Amino acid sequence: MADEGTPTPEELQALQEQFASLGVEEFLVSAASTLASLAYAKLERGELAEAQKAIDAFAALAPHVGGDLGGELRLALTGLQVAYAEAASR
Repeated sequence: MADEGTPTPEELQALQEQFASLGVEEFLVSAASTLASLAYAKLERGELAEAQKAIDAFAALAPHVGGDLGGELRLALTGLQVAYAEAASR
């Protein structure tokens, strides 16, 4: 009998199939959005080192997204970098 927190082999297989069907660019946009939210939250709390880690991770993902979404990510990255610079100068 499986532990309540342990997924069954069937559940793992279903999760793997769902994950494999996700486009890489779609995943990158989702991850970047999460990192941006985290970075802004860390900036609001004054946790600059943590904010910088999130911004750096966001910056690493952004170049791998093309088209309009890539442009939006680069614009969001610039906004994060400006917010960080403002927070760091206080």
